[in-house]
Amino acid sequence: MSAAPFAPESAAIVVVTFNRSHLLSGLLTSIRAMDPQPGRVVIIDNASSDDTTEVVESFREGFGAEIVYRRLETNTGGSGGFSEGARTAYDLGAEWIWLMDDDVEVLPDGLARMGAWAPRFKSIQGRRYDYDGSEFYWQYRIAERMGIPIPFAPSGFGASGFKEMNSGCFEGMFIHRSIVQRIGLPDPRFFIYWDDQMYGWLASRQTTSVIVNEFVLRRTREIRQWDMGIRHMNASSNAYRYYIMRNRAYIKHYYREHGAYSPVLFALGTAATFCKELIRLVFVERTVRGTSNLFRGLRDGGRISRDRSWRPMPALEA
Repeated sequence: MSAAPFAPESAAIVVVTFNRSHLLSGLLTSIRAMDPQPGRVVIIDNASSDDTTEVVESFREGFGAEIVYRRLETNTGGSGGFSEGARTAYDLGAEWIWLMDDDVEVLPDGLARMGAWAPRFKSIQGRRYDYDGSEFYWQYRIAERMGIPIPFAPSGFGASGFKEMNSGCFEGMFIHRSIVQRIGLPDPRFFIYWDDQMYGWLASRQTTSVIVNEFVLRRTREIRQWDMGIRHMNASSNAYRYYIMRNRAYIKHYYREHGAYSPVLFALGTAATFCKELIRLVFVERTVRGTSNLFRGLRDGGRISRDRSWRPMPALEA
């Protein structure tokens, strides 16, 4: 028996935004031009102080898809925003949830391209163009026991048009509600960083997760980069440096819960992450300032990893 065909109106696009109304406007304009359109667009506003609310309201008339707008009382980070967005879409009955930041645009046939794979897979990642129009390389596989991306996983797709992945990226993750039900919502405790990798890893333990050779998004924000050939290393920030190290503790907790924790290999992954961030500082940002945030993240992560009351995100009721 073949799977049911994909119904575009069963999908909800979930967008998380914070003080970037000009980028959000571009994304909403691209969604309005899509053919087909999703049933809903869920916008989670992380307590923006700009004109985000007014921008959203300006799109309501004649948009096509239903716009569901939630303005949070505090900034919960990307992790909290995607958790709330996935919860909202799930509660509204969406069969497919397409997660994305506000600094992308959707290509006109993006939903049709993703939907073509929906009868075969339940956790799907599309591809995207970078700001300059080049093909963005995303590290779709992780070295599981180390909890870090494999930087040079093969980029070719071959005749199948897809590759199995054990990670995820909230810049375009397309996931079925049945998987969300089993693994629960994205974990808001991450705030930023590693949250989507963990969510994709959890999904890959429930279903065959794939990245497909379909360009569906275009990045609209320029980020300072170090061009390494097949991939780029982006500039970061002090906040990112802190959470990159602190949130290793949450990965450790999840690995322990799922029997995937290896103390030696995970420690090697943490050391490699620390070294990578030092390289990013020197070669991308041309400075050595910011290392204190890495050490602070390690310190706070140590406290989190010793918390015996910690529990993973629960599964959702049907």
